[in-house]
Amino acid sequence: MTDVILETRNLTKEFRGFTAVSDVNLSVERGHIHALIGPNGAGKTTCFNLLTKFLVPTSGQILFNGTDITAARPAQIARMGIIRSFQISAVFPHLTVLQNVRIGLQRELGTSFHFWQSERSLSRLDDRAMQLLAEVDLTEFADTITVDMPYGRKRALEIATTLAMEPELMLLDEPTQGMGHEDVHRVTELIKKVSAGRTILMVEHNMGVVSGICDKISVLQRGAMLAEGSYAEVSRNPQVMEAYMGTTSAELEGAH
Repeated sequence: MTDVILETRNLTKEFRGFTAVSDVNLSVERGHIHALIGPNGAGKTTCFNLLTKFLVPTSGQILFNGTDITAARPAQIARMGIIRSFQISAVFPHLTVLQNVRIGLQRELGTSFHFWQSERSLSRLDDRAMQLLAEVDLTEFADTITVDMPYGRKRALEIATTLAMEPELMLLDEPTQGMGHEDVHRVTELIKKVSAGRTILMVEHNMGVVSGICDKISVLQRGAMLAEGSYAEVSRNPQVMEAYMGTTSAELEGAH
């Protein structure tokens, strides 16, 4: 019996007659890196917004560790351990890298978002913050003002601040979007590294990113589940090829 951490049952979201997510049954296994992929407009981000409660489903259910969380609010599911890292870099640009991670750690002190906390109370968190920076290869940037960091490093910082909140399930929204090749490679390796002992669900449109790191891939097209399986299974699926390339597998074969 597989250990399922997150499950959706017939998850559906309609906007004024347009169905953005249609009857999606998703099953994320504990300890896996699971990717939700699909061409632009496939419903990936809408699906994520449903899972993190930024949108209310039209119908269907969401279960986390077997508990129905369909009606839960965003703050409630964050407390349960579902933590989302945003598509747009969600860090404080004028704080240092270390200070950003400390803010994520403040939740544990029960002083979340009390920015006026004394330095002394926050310095207790420095050791843990430095451990997290080491985990994402940012130790040498601890005292750098975040706005001065290259884009790929900012995304690494964002992963560190997400980790600071002790996620049981980490949701990564387009973690490599807008990156050059070198940054994409670095962040992909980073995701693989921090996934040890954790569960990650990521929205991604780049097949190359998910190919080397994901245990399971779910492909959405026009809001519906098109295919699911390992990268090898999904990438050989003629419907997936067509959705991505606009060609049939026979044409792809002929192109080689």
